[in-house]
Amino acid sequence: MIINKLEKMEKIVEKNKNLHWLGWNVADRRRTEAGRTAVNGVRVDSVWYVQTIYQLTNTGWDIPNKYRM
Repeated sequence: MIINKLEKMEKIVEKNKNLHWLGWNVADRRRTEAGRTAVNGVRVDSVWYVQTIYQLTNTGWDIPNKYRM
């Protein structure tokens, strides 16, 4: 699903606890100890996550349909 309006993306991020802003990109973080050894693992505030980044492109953000409002 392509989101091409900043206001709509802000509402989606606000309503989903897994989504976080990273500059203009959006990070989908799922808390798991597997993040310790995962290629896309990140540690935030001493907690391990597996993270997927949704990059802002010239058409907007391409996010999964599960975040549809």
